[in-house]
Amino acid sequence: MKKFIVEREIPGLGKLSKEELQAITQKSNGVLDGLDAPYHWAQSFVTGDKMYCIHIAPDEETVREHARRGGFPADRVAEVTDFIDPTTTGA
Repeated sequence: MKKFIVEREIPGLGKLSKEELQAITQKSNGVLDGLDAPYHWAQSFVTGDKMYCIHIAPDEETVREHARRGGFPADRVAEVTDFIDPTTTGA
């Protein structure tokens, strides 16, 4: 399985209520349950007009299929090839 970052442009996203964000979560989970492929939505980060989601899936097309079925934008889908954090200094 591969890890992807999905960028979704949704004007006014940061102003949505907790209930509206919960509805988006419920829709996404419903779509995930109906996919014919292994898929894991790990986490999403909400900003003013964008959402950045971490998904684990077999390929980019499966990520885009999730977006199509859910009616979610998937403006950019990028495969994560590696990561760094404060512990990867090599020291």
